[in-house]
Amino acid sequence: NYLKGKRVLITGAGGSIGSELCRQACQQGAAEIVLLGRGENRIHWIYSELREAYPEIKLTPVIANITCRDALEPVWCEHQPELVFHAAAHKHVYLMEYAPCEAVRNNITGTAMVADLCEEYGVGLVVTISTDKAAAPSSVMGATKRVGELVLLSRPRRNTDFISVRFGNVIGSEGSVLQIF
Repeated sequence: NYLKGKRVLITGAGGSIGSELCRQACQQGAAEIVLLGRGENRIHWIYSELREAYPEIKLTPVIANITCRDALEPVWCEHQPELVFHAAAHKHVYLMEYAPCEAVRNNITGTAMVADLCEEYGVGLVVTISTDKAAAPSSVMGATKRVGELVLLSRPRRNTDFISVRFGNVIGSEGSVLQIF
C-alpha cells in the first residue's frame, strides 16, 4: 500500500533492477513515476513498455546524471516525489577496477546528491539498492557501494527515512554471472 497513489522517482530506471522497480510500482498503483536514467535508449524502452501497459499512470522519462545537481534539482522541484528508489549505480566489478574515480563519483557522490535532494524536497522514504559485495568489500565497486550505504546511515535523522537493501547476482540482469557461465 505504500506505493498506491504516490509520486515515485526511480533512479537507474533503465537498468535491470530499476526497470523492474518501475514495473512493480505500476502494478502497485503509483500515481506518478519519474523514470530517471543516463541511457536514453534504456529509458525509452521502459517508458514505451509502461506507457502502453499502464496508460492511467503519469510517466515521465528523464535523462540525467545523478552526479549533476543542475540536472537533478529541477526534477525534484517539478515532481515532488514522495518515495525514491535509488537503483542508479556502476555495478560491474571488473570495470570499476579500471575506473575507480568514476565508481566513487557515481556510487558515492551520486548517492549523496540524491540523498541531499530527497531531504531538501521532503521525500518521506528513500530505498537504495546496494549489493552483497558491500559486505566486507574486496573490490572498488563493493567498497564504493559500502561507502554509499554509510553516507546514508551517517545522515542526521530528519524527515526522510533511508533504507539500503543488498541484492546479490540477480538472474537475468545485465551482466549477471549466469550469462558469463
